[in-house]
Amino acid sequence: MPTARIDQIAPAVLNRWHPVAPLEELTPGSDRLTTLLGQHITIQVDDAGAVAVSTVSSPADAAARQLPTISRYCYLWVCLGVPDVPLFEIPEVAEPGRRVLHAGTIGVHVSAPRAVENFLDMAHFPYVHTAILGEEPHSEVAEYQVHVDPDTNDLWATDCVFWQPMAATTSTTGQLTDYLYRVPHPYCVILYKTSPIDQRNDVIALFCQPVAEDRIQANMFLCLLDDENTIGMIRDFQLTIFGQDKPILENQHPKRLPLDPRAETPIRADKIAVSYRRWLRDLGVNYAVIPAA
Repeated sequence: MPTARIDQIAPAVLNRWHPVAPLEELTPGSDRLTTLLGQHITIQVDDAGAVAVSTVSSPADAAARQLPTISRYCYLWVCLGVPDVPLFEIPEVAEPGRRVLHAGTIGVHVSAPRAVENFLDMAHFPYVHTAILGEEPHSEVAEYQVHVDPDTNDLWATDCVFWQPMAATTSTTGQLTDYLYRVPHPYCVILYKTSPIDQRNDVIALFCQPVAEDRIQANMFLCLLDDENTIGMIRDFQLTIFGQDKPILENQHPKRLPLDPRAETPIRADKIAVSYRRWLRDLGVNYAVIPAA
């Protein structure tokens, strides 16, 4: 599908930071071409490791523009507009004893909001992630709470509990897992969940690079309490889970997320999804969504 022109994209998206590459892949002396919000950009790394990002010149935009960047949470983040909101904080990254890593990037033919909404959905665990994140007959989504933080404007779902046969790579048995969901960015979502080996929570995030309105690069970020498994084992576990989600996501229609509350019929378990769509409407997001009438 055609993507919106850059001057049509709302500030809530254009002026945000978006992930465009895992830092571990930006080796000295390399060049990389990627696409963000339908705009082609180049990532150049000089021999000393310094990174410069610019738009690709075209007849419609003859002069290439240098773009602001941030390197954080294992990724290079870029803003196509004028950054007016700081990149969200994840304080757990600085805590001792945590494994902080990029688990993988997968291209998906779906909009970023559809991917975020799927990440927020517990009801699919027993059917899509059978014997890992869920199993029958433990399929009921218990009542949970949703609120918007008045200071940060982050969307939260709290008091989420779900039975999981294998909640993490450190699991040795099934457990009731406590979940906290946080949406600090239109296309990024963070999960805090019970660690099988520590009183603190594991942190798992999905950072979407919106390539176009109906395509993303899905980046999986982990901040785990796990000193037992190799990085390869941890990555395999996360890639297995996301690999199960990918065909579900790519069969979503329409690809963009409808924001009209009458467009799709929610159930009780979809409380966070309904709130997420309302939150996007309140922000004025118009990219990768179908705006409400």
